[in-house]
Amino acid sequence: MRFTQLRSFHAVAAAESVTAASQQLNVSQPTLTTQVRALEEEYSVELFIRAGGRMRLTEAGRQLQQITRRLFAEEADARHFLTESRELKTGKLRVGAVGPFHVTEMLVAFHARYPQIEISVSVGNSVEVLESLLDFRSDVAVLAYVENDPRLWVRQYSEDPIVVFGRRDHPLMQAAGGLRIAQLDGQPMVYRERGSNTRRASEAALRAAGVAPQIVMEIGSREAVREAVASGVGLGFVSLAEYIADERLTHRPVGDANIFNHAHVACVRDRDQSRLIAAFMEVAAALSEARGGGAAG
Repeated sequence: MRFTQLRSFHAVAAAESVTAASQQLNVSQPTLTTQVRALEEEYSVELFIRAGGRMRLTEAGRQLQQITRRLFAEEADARHFLTESRELKTGKLRVGAVGPFHVTEMLVAFHARYPQIEISVSVGNSVEVLESLLDFRSDVAVLAYVENDPRLWVRQYSEDPIVVFGRRDHPLMQAAGGLRIAQLDGQPMVYRERGSNTRRASEAALRAAGVAPQIVMEIGSREAVREAVASGVGLGFVSLAEYIADERLTHRPVGDANIFNHAHVACVRDRDQSRLIAAFMEVAAALSEARGGGAAG
């Protein structure tokens, strides 16, 4: 049994005429007749009673028609689904992110362009987000630090300065303008956990300057670091893009050191041509270019 034979049977059964069915399928009448007869002969069953140019279904033909109605309805549904998917009118995008700051603006822009796509977001640390991406539990990842990995396609999204923040009454927060990195030597500071890109970048700048602050706390969340700093425990580093205004706090740039945090968008390299993933990357690229640009790798 071939699919074309079932299609021929279905068309003839619906039209009750080989002539009408041939016009509908744009297939010659002899071809349709041959395909229907081949189906009957292969299974030794009579599907039509041929009388006066009309093709009336037998009982077996009526039962087969009930099946082919479902079959070709499912085929139409599949074609509709694939067309909708191609035009991004249906589907689900799974996004992994290390924080809400940059991913939120990407998701808002993506939703505005493709409002019918369902979006789910999972938040974790860099290791968790990358594992989820490589295990295909997420489609794209938004994170700060990505090591060179041939399995990944990565685009830099932004470059954001890292600043020092502290209580408004802290002596180093009183002076106008920026700080010098040497002023942080011996200063009590609250650090993010090891693996944080903010910590990685700030520690590299401090080592290069020969500056050693006093680390009084290591905390694994931005919110907890902010609260510890607001309580007067010490100063902290934060990406300017992630700084949340607070009447208790203020921030200052480090004028004589270039300390930056980077946001990247990544996907598995073998999936970068997926229509859904490519659409998200296009949206992210447009936002990145609007803010100054980033490079793909």
